Amino acid sequence: MTGLRLQAPPVVLSAPSGAGKTTIARALVEREDDFAFSVSVTTRPPRAGEAHGRDYWFISDGDFREMVARGELAEWAEVHGELYGTPRDGLVRAAEAGRHVVLDIDVQGARQIREAVPEALLLFILPPSVEELFRRLKGRGTEEEGAIRRRLTTALEELRAAEAFDFFITNDDLERSINEVRTLARTGRQPPGGGSGTLEDARKLREGVEALLRQERLP
Repeated sequence: MTGLRLQAPPVVLSAPSGAGKTTIARALVEREDDFAFSVSVTTRPPRAGEAHGRDYWFISDGDFREMVARGELAEWAEVHGELYGTPRDGLVRAAEAGRHVVLDIDVQGARQIREAVPEALLLFILPPSVEELFRRLKGRGTEEEGAIRRRLTTALEELRAAEAFDFFITNDDLERSINEVRTLARTGRQPPGGGSGTLEDARKLREGVEALLRQERLP
């Protein structure tokens, strides 16, 4: 899986659920000619409103594993019993056209992309606070506590992996976050005035999630 050299480095966005990485990724692709969205392959069935080839390539488990065996995926992972992966040819085609491929993937996939494409830019999107993260993970308030704890545990695992990322963006202002990702992708540097997030912010969020999980009952 190593040795993939691309003219325009891909931009990897990872985040705890609800931090807004998909919104940022899609905004960049819709607004900017030099950004292209990476369409992943998955074995899960399409959800309402999803289209084959636009949101995902929906394929069978057997076809997915054949792609893995042939080395056609730059990264892949099993998530909640379903397989997800990034086709290598999509990265190559976009890079040959001088476009930055935007990958909206989890931290496990981000690590694999770094191995496959060492010059990839790894960006971690942070929610503005532990309270906001909890509100988003809690959803509409109809979830059982066990489900919310599982989401918090997943968020904690993602935050623990943040140490491996290059830059951090606190998504408390969507337009600023989009501009920050755009600037980082094009220049490799933060916007004038500095970035909106830091590794220390990720660590504080991690500590906050750990404290929530230690509580006997969630708020």
